[in-house]
Amino acid sequence: MMNSIKAPSFFRPTSRPSSPAPLAATPRPDAPERTPRPLTKLSSLSNFRRPSPAPTPPSPIAPAPLVQDGSYLETLALKLSEAVSKALAQSTGPSVINDMVGGKRPIPSGRGRAFGALIASELAATRENPHLNRAIIRSLLRPLSVLLSNLSAHLLPILTSPLFLSPPAPTVQAPTPNPTQLHALAISAFAGEVLEVFDDLALGLDADTRGDGLKAIREGLVSIVNRVVNPLVAGIRAEMMPLLEALEAPNSCNTTKIASAAKNSPVQHQSITALTSVIPVYARALSRYTASRYSQAALAPFLISIIWRGLVALANRPYSPPSPPPSPVPALLPTLALKKRRSASITPPLTPPSARFTIKLPPSRPPSPPGIPTPTSTAADTRVLCELLGSLPRPNSDTESTRLANEAIEEAFDGLKALAPLLDAVQAAPSSQCTSEDELEVLTEELPTLLALPVLLHAYGNKSGYSVAQLLGLPEDGYRKGCLSGFGRAEECAGAVGQRVLDVLRREEGVPAIVLEWLEAEMADVAHGDGGN
Repeated sequence: MMNSIKAPSFFRPTSRPSSPAPLAATPRPDAPERTPRPLTKLSSLSNFRRPSPAPTPPSPIAPAPLVQDGSYLETLALKLSEAVSKALAQSTGPSVINDMVGGKRPIPSGRGRAFGALIASELAATRENPHLNRAIIRSLLRPLSVLLSNLSAHLLPILTSPLFLSPPAPTVQAPTPNPTQLHALAISAFAGEVLEVFDDLALGLDADTRGDGLKAIREGLVSIVNRVVNPLVAGIRAEMMPLLEALEAPNSCNTTKIASAAKNSPVQHQSITALTSVIPVYARALSRYTASRYSQAALAPFLISIIWRGLVALANRPYSPPSPPPSPVPALLPTLALKKRRSASITPPLTPPSARFTIKLPPSRPPSPPGIPTPTSTAADTRVLCELLGSLPRPNSDTESTRLANEAIEEAFDGLKALAPLLDAVQAAPSSQCTSEDELEVLTEELPTLLALPVLLHAYGNKSGYSVAQLLGLPEDGYRKGCLSGFGRAEECAGAVGQRVLDVLRREEGVPAIVLEWLEAEMADVAHGDGGN
């Protein structure tokens, strides 16, 4: 019945020939009989043809070195020139908000490493041929000179723009760099990446016997990094110096509002409060400014200078003797005790009515006594300052120069950390019961002599309260500029200044003998070349 219903011939395509009728399959007599498989889900899926797997995309292939034939050096020169042009070309990716300057975008990160990888691949391919290897190194001078000239041409209008240092340092309201600073930092990062490749390939070194002529290129790239990073770091230092110098003034709580929940907590110095809010912003900015290895050379002078300025300010803060604890307010005597003070009557008093024994609660809670703000001590401010400055970034200890810089920074921090125990000791012991000379030697071991001296003079010194500059007969500004400009200068002047102060204190009255003994021991150490400590 169903076979009788067939489609008419005009519905069939004329181009396709009709397939022949299938032949009936006849079983082979010698074929073994197969047992039927159970009908399961997995077996039912076996009748369908599995799709072929999609072809995997080819992995990115690193640029292969050129064929070393007769025209190899000419071809390499063209390839390097093209790489220089591509390295400084405009990025084709999506634009980021607030990064355009003059219609241009900053150089993307990583292009310096890509350019250096090209040089490294060609030098690695000719490692077995020293003559060709030297020829390649000599041929690098021209494209690298073009690269340095183009970088300098890009950087010059950026550095001369008034927006490069506006603002000079990041703030809490504007923590990120402006577009002009972003372009300058991108050029500095590019130069730093190329310099790292120079270090890996030992190019442009002073002790290089190959005579590659790339030392001037290295110095030019270092100059580009310094011209960008140093002004930005100097701007942060200029903003921090007034706050550090203000630490010399005593902590005043008159202008500070005390919250009701913190009436009994000590009030921090105003400079410490300001530094607490801005130092996290400065730490993030410095990490961005000094991302490359060569830009980190600006961190050591910056950290040592601000540590020294904080040390000078805290060591010369006027000494405030410990105030005795306030006497407690006497409690009100109960009514029953007041009644007992009255003269007792001969006749027993009448029994009072029962209503008088009823407990009467006060109508409202008595007002709490007004909170007295207590300022933090100089030692507490020193510890907080040490923690804040310790959160700033430091150079990486991966090279010999950065290791030396970190050692100098650690020595500066050791001096700042040693100031707090000395301040605690002179604060706890009055002038009549000052610590022994041996204890003073231990407490001042890590401090420069010219910074431990004002602390001891303020606490145990002469009755007139003269400073070191007054004992020398010099103006305060002149003494600090001449003798307290840094760790090195203080070490040089320790012998002359300490001996002069010792001669003056010997003629003074009321100076404890322990201070004179300590200063005499310090001068003996200076005479034996112990560095003034």
